[in-house]
Amino acid sequence: MMVTISFLNITNHKWWAFKQMQLLPPQLANIPGISFSKLLGTGSGFGFSLIPDLSTYALLVKWQDTASKHDFFKNAPIFSTLQEKSDSITTYELESIGAHGSWHGKNPFLEAKPPNGGEIAVITRARININKLPLFWRNVPKASQAIQAAKGLTFTKGVGEWPLIEQATFSVWENQEAMMQYAYQDTHKEIIQKVKKQQWYKEELFARFNIIKKYRH
Repeated sequence: MMVTISFLNITNHKWWAFKQMQLLPPQLANIPGISFSKLLGTGSGFGFSLIPDLSTYALLVKWQDTASKHDFFKNAPIFSTLQEKSDSITTYELESIGAHGSWHGKNPFLEAKPPNGGEIAVITRARININKLPLFWRNVPKASQAIQAAKGLTFTKGVGEWPLIEQATFSVWENQEAMMQYAYQDTHKEIIQKVKKQQWYKEELFARFNIIKKYRH
């Protein structure tokens, strides 16, 4: 199993890009070799954000095999159009090293390889209970400050399907030890305890990946 997440920077076709949030997912679902896919909007600032970044989108795909991935990036009309409209596209190739929870009722990243000792990526995704939205967003600044100060963090971006309610982050760490050190840091632990005790989330997913490579198209 291979997973890719591609960050598309689109500054000159923002209205077209925004419309793809509705138009592109059904097309991706019909492409052979794709077993899971999400086109995600992103937030401005650091981590979760109420203010959207309308110039950046993330395309997350789980591939059934390497050949399907190569064919999509080289030959698929959908990706050719994305390249034409984008200023740049940066792709991370990922290998799952474990995931728990669910995304719309399923865990798409169940297959797991051991950490390879290099950089790892983390996807955390949550569907927030409507009546817990004020609690969640009240704690976001504190969480953002904590991760911004984390040692070993090299990149993070807030992503999501629906503003306010369905939020996620993609983060890159120098190694698993750096990520674990942040996970057990007091501020992060305090917020996780609140999440569980006060039942902020209707659904959540935590997934870790080896980063196989990163490149620009």
